[in-house]
Amino acid sequence: MSVTSADNTEGSTTATDPATRWQELVDEVRHHRQAYYYGNAEISDADFDALLSELQQLEAEHPEVVTETSPTTEVAPAPPESSPFRNVDHRERMLSLDNVFDGGQLQGWLERTPAETYLTELKIDGASINLLYVNGTLELALTRGDGTTGEDITHNARTLDDIPDELHGTEEFPVPELVEIRGEVFITVEDFATMNAQRQAAGEKLFANPRNAAAGAMRQKNAEDTAKRPLRLICHGIGAREGFEVTSQHKAYRALEAWGLPVSPYTKQVHSAEEVVKQVEYWGNHRHDAAHEMDGLVIKVDSLDEQLALGTTSRAPKWAIAYKYPPEEAMTRLRNIRIGIGRTGRATPYAVMEPKYVAGSTVSMATLHNPTEAHRKGIRLGDTIMIRKAGEVIPEVLGPVEDKRSGSEREYLYSTLCPECGTLLAPTKEDDADWRCPNTRFCPGQLHTRLSYLAGRGAFDIDALGEKAAYDLISSGVLADESGLFALTSEDLERTTAYTSQTTAAERKKDPTRLRKLNKAGRTLIEKLEEAKHVDLWRVLVALSIRHAGPTAAKALAKHFGSVKAIRAASVEEMSEIDGVGTIIAQSVADWFTVDWHVDIVDAWAAAGVRMEAPEPDATSASDASNGESGVGVDATLLEGLTIVVTGTLENYDRTGAKEAIEDRGGKAAGSVSKKTDFLVAGEKAGSKLTKATDLGVPVLDEGGFEKLLAEGPDTVS
Repeated sequence: MSVTSADNTEGSTTATDPATRWQELVDEVRHHRQAYYYGNAEISDADFDALLSELQQLEAEHPEVVTETSPTTEVAPAPPESSPFRNVDHRERMLSLDNVFDGGQLQGWLERTPAETYLTELKIDGASINLLYVNGTLELALTRGDGTTGEDITHNARTLDDIPDELHGTEEFPVPELVEIRGEVFITVEDFATMNAQRQAAGEKLFANPRNAAAGAMRQKNAEDTAKRPLRLICHGIGAREGFEVTSQHKAYRALEAWGLPVSPYTKQVHSAEEVVKQVEYWGNHRHDAAHEMDGLVIKVDSLDEQLALGTTSRAPKWAIAYKYPPEEAMTRLRNIRIGIGRTGRATPYAVMEPKYVAGSTVSMATLHNPTEAHRKGIRLGDTIMIRKAGEVIPEVLGPVEDKRSGSEREYLYSTLCPECGTLLAPTKEDDADWRCPNTRFCPGQLHTRLSYLAGRGAFDIDALGEKAAYDLISSGVLADESGLFALTSEDLERTTAYTSQTTAAERKKDPTRLRKLNKAGRTLIEKLEEAKHVDLWRVLVALSIRHAGPTAAKALAKHFGSVKAIRAASVEEMSEIDGVGTIIAQSVADWFTVDWHVDIVDAWAAAGVRMEAPEPDATSASDASNGESGVGVDATLLEGLTIVVTGTLENYDRTGAKEAIEDRGGKAAGSVSKKTDFLVAGEKAGSKLTKATDLGVPVLDEGGFEKLLAEGPDTVS
């Protein structure tokens, strides 16, 4: 993560009439603020930030159009007249925070706001609250409201275990006569996942995010309904006070903790602008380490005297700023749903969306996992959908935003035909959520992904054979299946577009029938194919795409039997006794060799010169040593210190094999997901562990990522 990332605002001030555009933006900002605080948010936080940024930019460029009623001067909208709660004024006004979105803006604020000591603390995505204690007794709890007036939610606040009815003083910090304590009510990501799972089981509507669930809970008419939600509190400030003087924000937090109030464990004192930047970078890379959701890091001047000298604007303190990280969730419009076919025939639906900036990049596609899951979520064409892209996880569709439906949305009917070859799709088993294409040998979708897979670094390592080139070899008719790969000639490749360029006029004059010639990529492929004929036996086994037989099992089989011929002749019982193989893998290997066209691949590769036997032991040892590996090609320290959880069904590993592969490399194979988990490997039918990992921000790997992790280590996938 770098704090010099590009600005993620999407607005523009190019309207021909600044006054008209200003009024449009004012109306939009007010509308969405009202929906955010007192209803259901209609746009994402990032979209609102973009609107507000555009308004602020327009006002800076055209101050003549600004009136005193601009929302840029307001903390938040006043409580609605229809509110069931009475309105009460705060003793001291509650303010909001100004935001910065990149390193340049942060540096500008630091230069304008020099201090000997800063505090950095996580920006909690929850609901603001103001607690008034008089002589140590909770007298009033208010929402922030418009900063001057809030709603009285005292009865609801009393249901929180984190909010004591009485404060308890110490010798250093006696209880003051009066104090307003500001904080944030939230729901932890773990509690939120549990709560939504319970609501789903009960057939109730799911909450969109923890912030909405927490804010809605605090505004329940019946305090018993508030008490049903797992609400927590973190205190982050003090307002009006009598009988209590303190010199710094940090010391104020010590007082809050001494009185029995919860404060953030993630707050840190730093003593330079450089340290502030380091904290921003750190939390940009560890934003899922916190128990609660956070969308930024708040930087405050620590000294209260310096805070007083710096002062405030009409809506925010000048002595504090929030660095906002790129959003991980966003709303966008669903344009279409398409089906992708993997190398095992699995049909995976994915959403085609209006491009959206989320988690540091613009995405236009997101997975829907399988037709069963997509149907359960109730996605319709034309829906506004919520997507999530946490860290490096492939974007996924969380679900539709039902409140934004207009009635024009259409139900999507999943085709039962493979989009690549037209074969009828069907589950392998009756209770299987996945659909598969049974045209295993000739389906272009499966074939080109198998070609890309066997060209990967875990198999033949043919870097000149990428996904697009693999598809070209198939669509041009050069390859019917992978059996002919090692027999390819220059003349074969001249029939493709990926590996050729147009001949020159002089070349066509010499040979009018020759319109295309081999390019650099084509020449490289011929060279790489020749090199690949001599890879280790275990890599050949991986390249065959035998289900469940990943690198660990392939290495064990190659070491034990020494040749493809011996493996083919071995019984299931014999193979299953090998450490790292097991019954499931052994049966899969045996079944694979019963298919005639599978055997044809092996025979064709052998005839083309691909080595089907392991070299002599001395040569094997030397080869392993040159690769920095030991034993059967395993670096015993590659995953040292890492905790990895495997869930779901993998193509090339059973649960035992995956565990052994992790432990053989020095890693810990854990059974449950926690904040200490470094990676979750998610196969088919991944369930609650995947949900929890996503909520905690644990990096999630598919099987390809897992194999890359095992082969190359964490730096290549993190």
